[in-house]
Amino acid sequence: MRSAVHEMLPPKVRRSLAKFGRDLALARRKRRLTTAMMSERIGVAKTTYVRVEKGDATVSLGIYAMALFVLGFGDVFAGLVDAKSDEDGLLFDAERVPKRVRAKKGSPAL
Repeated sequence: MRSAVHEMLPPKVRRSLAKFGRDLALARRKRRLTTAMMSERIGVAKTTYVRVEKGDATVSLGIYAMALFVLGFGDVFAGLVDAKSDEDGLLFDAERVPKRVRAKKGSPAL
């Protein structure tokens, strides 16, 4: 039975999570680790880890992060949404820069 979260996800996000799960499974197999070994190292039930490899959106992000860490991808989330590489965010910041700057009344001039 699927959760309501799964039904709410846009198809593109569902496909992305499914691919992420398949990629984790491939990385695990390349390292000759079983699902039981992974679940033990992550600290979750084997059924939970199997859901990770299926790209289940209801699995906690922390569990996905631990799976990445166990596989040697420990800092993958560090730069994922880094403000320095957020081109849209940088454009929004640039648009908010005032055209003119005026000193407030009563404030000392530098």
